[in-house]
Amino acid sequence: MQDAAKPADPFVDGADPFGVFQAWMADAEASELNAPNAMALATVDSGGLPNVRMVLLKGLDEADVQSRGFVFYTNLESQKGREVLAAKKAALLFHWKSLRRQVRVRGGVEAVSDAEADAYYASRALGSRIGAWASKQSRPLESRYALEKQVALYGAKYAIGDVPRPAHWSGFRVVPKEIEFWIDGAFRLHDRIVFRREVTDEPWEATRLYP
Repeated sequence: MQDAAKPADPFVDGADPFGVFQAWMADAEASELNAPNAMALATVDSGGLPNVRMVLLKGLDEADVQSRGFVFYTNLESQKGREVLAAKKAALLFHWKSLRRQVRVRGGVEAVSDAEADAYYASRALGSRIGAWASKQSRPLESRYALEKQVALYGAKYAIGDVPRPAHWSGFRVVPKEIEFWIDGAFRLHDRIVFRREVTDEPWEATRLYP
């Protein structure tokens, strides 16, 4: 295996893990063939059994937002929506194969504001906005035709004018207590640097981990 291009070591005094992440995301946007913002979202159900699925990162808060975090959107009545609302915590994983890097995130979850959800919803393609109305996400579906019929019904309903955001569709912000950066190394001697903090306005504490 060829050595991966070495990024700057994020383990420096006063390093901002959000800044490191943004730099890595920019690299991924230039090298990944598809969906560099794809991330695995892990939640837990009422029985304590974990669930994981791929979603898309749709926002990373700027430095002047105290509860900075990683934003994604979903149907609140879906399985992941219900699990996030119940547990108020989640974990994320970004893996960029082209760069041989990954980032793990763990923390609490809060709902985005209605204004944030409205702004993102309005930016979506028309078909996606109609789909948010038509899909009863995670619930049993008797046939593909039944879904297509719902799409047609809502497409006709909102054929003229704006498509409002459904009350059951919004976003979540994962506010991290822990962000770990992983860089592939020869002979599996990887670099692992984890940033931790308990309170959002406290400085991050960085620690290098054995691979």
